[in-house]
Amino acid sequence: MTSTAATSPAPGLSLGSVHVDTPVVLAPMAGITNAAYRRLCAEQGAGLYVCEMITSRGLVEGDQHTRDMLVFDELETVRSVQLYGTDPIYVGKAAEILCAEYGVAHIDLNFGCPVPKVTRKGGGGALPWKRGLLGQILEAAVAAATPYDVPVTMKTRKGIDEDHLTYLDAGRIAQESGCAAIALHGRTVAQAYSGEADWDAIARLVDHVDIPVLGNGDIWEAADALRMVEQTGAAGVVVGRGCLGRPWLFRDLAAAFAGEQVATLPTLGEVTGMMRRHAELLCQHMGEERGCKEFRKHVSWYLKGFAAGGEMRRSLGLVDSLAALDALLAELDPTEPFPVQELGTPRGRQGSPRNRVVLPEGWLEDADGSSCRLQEDAVEITGG
Repeated sequence: MTSTAATSPAPGLSLGSVHVDTPVVLAPMAGITNAAYRRLCAEQGAGLYVCEMITSRGLVEGDQHTRDMLVFDELETVRSVQLYGTDPIYVGKAAEILCAEYGVAHIDLNFGCPVPKVTRKGGGGALPWKRGLLGQILEAAVAAATPYDVPVTMKTRKGIDEDHLTYLDAGRIAQESGCAAIALHGRTVAQAYSGEADWDAIARLVDHVDIPVLGNGDIWEAADALRMVEQTGAAGVVVGRGCLGRPWLFRDLAAAFAGEQVATLPTLGEVTGMMRRHAELLCQHMGEERGCKEFRKHVSWYLKGFAAGGEMRRSLGLVDSLAALDALLAELDPTEPFPVQELGTPRGRQGSPRNRVVLPEGWLEDADGSSCRLQEDAVEITGG
């Protein structure tokens, strides 16, 4: 790592009663941002590390899978949870449970999910089209969390598609509802994760509201985060796919926002050390068998661009014990340099834009939806 001093360190990020030294938020990712991964990232640098998204109905009705996801590491001093919901009553009750029973310090509401099975029911990135309903949900969450001094934020996208943008209205409604901040992913639902994020939209939202705006989309390196903040005026950034297989990105982000120029280029030996630590934490939280199974999905991200052959990758993708993992990692060349050609390139899912977003029948005919009551899913494990 190389670093040089700079002149203007960042002041951190304040969301109501919650302050983090580095204005960086780990985006919830289903099956990824569990307690072990959040601990791993937090060991690298300061930030706000958000739990995997849970559903309000699942929490209120005591769904065991939902409860099992609400696991926090012993060193997790600021508990942050993303909540999914389409019904103000369920969302309010769930927020109360999170504050009263789980000691959560921050609640984020997800209105950005682009997955068809979610938008088909009016949830995720489709919901902000119903401005009145959005306001009711946000007000219910804020009312439930306020007695506990727990800030509520929301995450959204630009809109359903370029012809049905909602983000400026969503920002106004979030502010009027008492939200502490709004995060904007600079893509529409129709784009999903394809194409480029529209940072100009983030800048427009910053100009439109008085509450902090967090920018999300296409942050692959620490320099991208600084550039986004400079270009948009955002109060901070939300990092998702860019940290897959690269938890040290949070070390770079913390240093960059502290005024240093940093690019961590770990050797393969340092990467395998991080892989081992990740697997160890997963096993501590889940038991060795399940922890190793959970680790398998991360192998290709960690080794992206390295020369590890197909047979080695297949073997690592079947690992079932820490001893087996150690034996395989020992076969890799620890001196192999980091593949610099991977810097600044997309990671994780991208996919293709959609010609049509799947919505409930007649969804676009009413842009208020105050009297709309949607059927909540008890279990929904995705993100936006």
